[in-house]
Amino acid sequence: MLNLEQQIFRQLEKSSNILVVFPSTSPETPGGGDAVASALALYLFFIKMGKETDLAGCPPPGRVAPLSFLPSYTDIQADLKNLRRFIVSVDISQAKVHNIRYTVDGERLNFIISPAEGWFKPEDVSARAGEFKYDLIVTVGTTDLEALGKIYDDNIEFFYKTTIVNIDHQAANEEFGQINYVDLNAVATAEILFYLLKNYRPDFLTEDITTCLLAGIIQQTKNFKTANLTPRTLLTTSELIDRGARREEIVDHLYRSRDLISLKLWGRILNNLKTEKNDTLLWSTLSTEDFRTTSSSPIRLREIVDELIANVPSAKLIVILYEDGSSQTRASLYSLKNINALEIVSEYEPTGSSKAAQITIKNGLKSAADELIGRLKNRLDKLAS
Repeated sequence: MLNLEQQIFRQLEKSSNILVVFPSTSPETPGGGDAVASALALYLFFIKMGKETDLAGCPPPGRVAPLSFLPSYTDIQADLKNLRRFIVSVDISQAKVHNIRYTVDGERLNFIISPAEGWFKPEDVSARAGEFKYDLIVTVGTTDLEALGKIYDDNIEFFYKTTIVNIDHQAANEEFGQINYVDLNAVATAEILFYLLKNYRPDFLTEDITTCLLAGIIQQTKNFKTANLTPRTLLTTSELIDRGARREEIVDHLYRSRDLISLKLWGRILNNLKTEKNDTLLWSTLSTEDFRTTSSSPIRLREIVDELIANVPSAKLIVILYEDGSSQTRASLYSLKNINALEIVSEYEPTGSSKAAQITIKNGLKSAADELIGRLKNRLDKLAS
C-alpha cells in the first residue's frame, strides 16, 4: 500500500495541468506568509518538473507586499481565468462544413456555419461544458476550502470535481482533500514541503525554491523568535541555507526595511499599549487621528503585530481596536497559544481564522475597548480555571 508521500508523487506524475492555491487573508491579519511562500516554492518546483502550473491566491498579490521580493511573486493570480471551455458540437455526417464565422447581436453570440452541400438541422447542434483546465489542485496552508475566499466561492463545482492534495501543519485543518498531508509536529508548511520535495527530487531544489521555503519558516517563526521552535526546524533551516537559500535577502526585506510610516504607527501602538493578566493579554487602540497623523491605514497593523508577537513571548492574545471612520469600532484579535480567536469573540460574529479574527463593535472606541477587554479578561479567567 502506498504511503501518503507516494500517493502525492503518483498524483503529480499523472497530472498534466496543476493549480496551486493558498488561503485568503485580510489586510489586518498577521501571518499567512508561510502559506504564500510555500505555494511559491511548490509552483516553482512543478514548473521545474515540466508541469503546466498556475498559482492563485486571494486577495490580489499587491495586498501581501512584504513577500513581493520572492521569485515569481508576480505570477500569483487573484482569480481563475478560462477555467472551463464551452463546446458547441455539430453533426457533420449529413452535411460538410464550408465556412464558420460569428457575429455579436446585442447580448447574443451567433455562430454562422455555411455547409459545402446539404443543410444542417437544429437537432444536429448540441452544446456542453468541456473538461476543467486543471486535473489536480494542491492547497497549501489551507484549513478549509472556505478559507480560499473568492477563488473557491466562484468555482465550487471545480473544487468538488477535481482531485485535491491538501498540505498543511495546522490542527484546525478539516482534511477536505482526497489526499491530506497534515503534519501537526511541523512548525510551518514550508518545513513539510522541504522534506516532501527533497524525498522526491532533491536535484530540483533550486536556490529560488529553497529561498521561498526559508522565507515561509522565517515568517512563521517571526525570525526564529517564537516559542514553538523545534530541533527539526533549525535543522531544516540549516539544510535550506546549505542548498542556497538567501537568508540575508529574506531578513533584509522582512525585518530591516521598516519605512517611516510603519515606525510612526508602531510608536502610536506602543504609546497606547496596555497589558492584562500578567502580560498574557496585550491590547492597544488607534484613532482615526492616529492613522491621519502617521499617513497610514489598518493594512499596516499586520507587520506591527508581528513585532509584538516576537517581543512579548508571554502573550496569549493581542488585540488592536481602531476607529473605522464611523461610529463603530473595528477590532483585530491575534491568538498566540491554544486559544481560538473566533470562539472567544463568537457573539460579535467574527470573520477570519482561529489565529486571527476581526470583529465590529457598534460603539465608540473607548466604550468598545471597555466592553471587549472586560469580556476577554473574563474568558481568559474561565479558560485558566
